[in-house]
Amino acid sequence: MGYLDFRDQVVVVTGASSGIGAAAAVGFAETGAAVALHYHQNEEGVRHTLGAVQTAGGTASLHQADLADPASAGKLIDDVLAKHGRIDVLVNNAGDLVKRTPVTDVPDEEFHRILDVNLTSVFAVSRKIVPVFRAQGGGSIINVTSIAGRNGGGGGSVVYATSKGAVSTFTRGLAKEVAPDGIRVNAISPGVIKTPFHDRHTGDEQMKAMIGTIPMGRTGTPHECVGTILFLASERMASYVTGQIIEVNGGQLMP
Repeated sequence: MGYLDFRDQVVVVTGASSGIGAAAAVGFAETGAAVALHYHQNEEGVRHTLGAVQTAGGTASLHQADLADPASAGKLIDDVLAKHGRIDVLVNNAGDLVKRTPVTDVPDEEFHRILDVNLTSVFAVSRKIVPVFRAQGGGSIINVTSIAGRNGGGGGSVVYATSKGAVSTFTRGLAKEVAPDGIRVNAISPGVIKTPFHDRHTGDEQMKAMIGTIPMGRTGTPHECVGTILFLASERMASYVTGQIIEVNGGQLMP
């Protein structure tokens, strides 16, 4: 058995329509896992991911949910269990900047939406899955935080950065809480990754300025995040790793 062998395992990837979530889903499929692909609104995108998973020789199911709604998040896990019978790995990838806005101009509704999309979603899905993992004797949760959680984010993204900082803290706290149950909780912290996220929210000049702070002199790709996710999910490779935030940022931040 290889170090990256996820045969007979079921992996839930939230936000699997594009970017890091889609790349992670394909990565798990290539290593033998059955993948439950979550999406919110981008059904076309998640069907593209499904096709890529099938091309990689894997199997997948599609699951729609608004993870900012805790009830919907709970139903997602119920639906995956009904379909696959078990869950071994959860990748909490769903999230969005929502909108770049200076703090003084952020309306209450936008503030709460950013927190719900990035933080409530992680909390709600994790709260639902911990009892499942306990009953199975273990499991792995990998959250996707951001370099913004450490450096405060780029222009107009203070609330987003705050939500991601909270995800990092939640990762460490939950890891302590569930370690006795054989459940590992870790996170990856991407830097500037070329995804639809930046296509929506980052202009050319801002992107150029960001790249100027990266020692490697370029943006990363979603695929360059996958190896770290697979490592953290692997019981053979990372059985003694929990509560860690691994930076994937081309040297932009070296804490």
